[in-house]
Amino acid sequence: MKRILVLCTGNSCRSQIAHGYLEYFGGKQVEVRSAGIETHGVNPRAIATMKEDGIDISHHTSNNVNEYANESFDYVITVCDNAKENCPYFPATVKSFHHNFPDPAKANGSEEEIMSEFRKVRAMIKEYMKTFIEANVH
Repeated sequence: MKRILVLCTGNSCRSQIAHGYLEYFGGKQVEVRSAGIETHGVNPRAIATMKEDGIDISHHTSNNVNEYANESFDYVITVCDNAKENCPYFPATVKSFHHNFPDPAKANGSEEEIMSEFRKVRAMIKEYMKTFIEANVH
């Protein structure tokens, strides 16, 4: 089993979406945790947009990266530049990956325009995490 930690700034949107897809694509071959440099709570729009794709992340919690300081991981994936720049030190045995996804929580406009941005970012994260699992787990 591969242990994966996904990091973002607030552990509310991008890392939560990534967490959901890593579990979906990795199945029983992965154990996934997600955390943030800060904790902002799981964004209700992230929950809603994942539900549209058949994945329930409503049970997820927003965690601080320090909660996992004493745990070992095979992979750490940062999903925003802020998390990469402020990521704590992990042992050399951990393989690090990075992709800076846009923050859908910063979208403005009508509810439909905001949800459209969430769906766009969801699609980017879904493709990245599917490819990650195929290349590193299966």
